[in-house]
Amino acid sequence: MVRVRASLSQLPAYVPGRKLPGAIVLASNESPYGLLPGVAATLTETAVGVSRYPDLHAASLVEALAEHHGVEPDWIAVGAGSSEVCGQLLHTVVGPGDEVVFGWRSFEAYPILTAVAGGTAVKVPLRDHTLDLDAMAAAITSRTRLVFVCNPNNPTSTAVGARALTDFADRVPPDVLIVVDEAYREYADPARVPDGLALLGDRPNVAVLRTFSKAYGLAGLRVGYCVAQPAIAAHVRRTQVPFSVSALAQRAAVVALGEEAEVARRAALTVAERDRVTAALRALGHDVPDSHANFLWLPLGQDSGDFALHCASGKVMVRPFLGEGVRVTIGLPEENDTLLALAASWRG
Repeated sequence: MVRVRASLSQLPAYVPGRKLPGAIVLASNESPYGLLPGVAATLTETAVGVSRYPDLHAASLVEALAEHHGVEPDWIAVGAGSSEVCGQLLHTVVGPGDEVVFGWRSFEAYPILTAVAGGTAVKVPLRDHTLDLDAMAAAITSRTRLVFVCNPNNPTSTAVGARALTDFADRVPPDVLIVVDEAYREYADPARVPDGLALLGDRPNVAVLRTFSKAYGLAGLRVGYCVAQPAIAAHVRRTQVPFSVSALAQRAAVVALGEEAEVARRAALTVAERDRVTAALRALGHDVPDSHANFLWLPLGQDSGDFALHCASGKVMVRPFLGEGVRVTIGLPEENDTLLALAASWRG
């Protein structure tokens, strides 16, 4: 009988947002606006080439990202979504027994990918639904190799400011990699939530993680990347699964980068809806934290499952974290209205 790693049986399962035929899906933090116009136009012409392998090095995409961020191409490492890049970063610095620190609750993939890399997850409780950077800094030991800072934080939608993030980075030893995960950057107010690359990009132990899955509307094509100093980025590239970013994904991401104005317009629509839904839920008595992402957090505790079931009965799928809260993605106005009507009829 083949021996498998015993630790695999202990891996938590990644739980995606549920999708039900005919239901409104507000569970996966996707953009509700579909493909960007230029992306839709380019997919058909690119699809004819998928019988061939994609560019292993994603050179066109890397060059476009480097220009977009004002860095040299050797600062960029790409992967099949930011989840894969998280794994690449972990495999770059983490070995058996090494520790990885992150706030909890945060992105579900962190503990899974940490375990796959052979590391030990150190979960630091949030404070007021927000990353407790002081406690995270205190949790770093001589065994710590990487710290994830999800900003804005998924699933609680909260964010830490520039001063707090800088103070935290000052406290992290230089041999510990700080990964600032900014999957929801496009929805954050730059006056309140710092750009991790602009704030910390000159530090050799910082990598900033971004994705095309959210505001750029490419969740199904799987493109993510990190920006880090060349010494780190080179090692991250070595850990990528060969050809993991398809030709379609590479081309679509390049085109999407060129539609920055439309991305910003769509993000602004989502932010306006986010603020409207927040106000309506608060008027219903819900304690909704200020969101800096394209979703809201309802800290319903033991009522989280019941609320999600109530929404599902009305053909709206939300994402419950049992015993903790419910994450609600901001959709189109009519979809959000349906969610609000269900929230008003719920008796928790």
